[in-house]
Amino acid sequence: MAERIIKSNKIRIGDISISYFIKKATETPEKTIIFLHGFPFNKNMWREQLESLEDNITGIAIDIRGHGNTTKGHGYFSIDVFAKDLGVFIRKLEIDKAVLCGISMGGYIALRAYQLFPEKISGLILCDTHSKADDDAGKQKRFDAIQAVLNHGRRPYAIGFVSNVFAKNSIERKPEAVELIKSSIRRNSIDSICATLLALASRTDTSSVLKDIKVPTLIIRGKDDKITPEELMQEMADQIKGSTFHQIADSGHLPNMEHPEEFNLHMNKLLQEVKAK
Repeated sequence: MAERIIKSNKIRIGDISISYFIKKATETPEKTIIFLHGFPFNKNMWREQLESLEDNITGIAIDIRGHGNTTKGHGYFSIDVFAKDLGVFIRKLEIDKAVLCGISMGGYIALRAYQLFPEKISGLILCDTHSKADDDAGKQKRFDAIQAVLNHGRRPYAIGFVSNVFAKNSIERKPEAVELIKSSIRRNSIDSICATLLALASRTDTSSVLKDIKVPTLIIRGKDDKITPEELMQEMADQIKGSTFHQIADSGHLPNMEHPEEFNLHMNKLLQEVKAK
């Protein structure tokens, strides 16, 4: 069996250069999964998922516009812009169909992508995310966060963010994951952090597409997630026909990093259900 290496690549798409990891399949029939990170993280959060993939799965983890090593281009961000970037990326790499695995903001992008180009999507993994737009209170929280970043910089924002996204036990048990998230936040420019907060505040509601999703769908939530309410994810599971909903105990907003073995078990089971191209 040939050794499979995670390679780092870049590709030019319109006004940006997208940085991504790719781990190519060595067996047929081949399937592809694309990982979409949350805000304000980058593709490094998916390494343990890439490493766990079966030999007939090509795994790709991308840095979304303005995050990680992907450039910010024109600088006007929206979930719609991120989803359209993804559509061009899929075409440029000549991917016939892909499973989209998105966490938090990545889930918003995956649902918008399903609205825009469902024919390119063979499955969905929606983690600690939901289909609703921000209400006024949610928008105000984003605006307050922008002011805090502009006034105090990235470091205090990163510290506060970490205490909110991880379960209490994870902070003690997974110091390397905590440090990865802190460094991910610090690597983003203040401009990109603020532009993404505005994009999140202005995103559209994608609830209307849920009843139309016809591909195998896995919904995963960290049981101790303080950010994404269980009822919103359950509502999504109820509306997506045939979907399965799992909660991972002792995990917060990032179960793929807090309990990767359990997360990967559910992920790889879903990938087996997806039809090969």
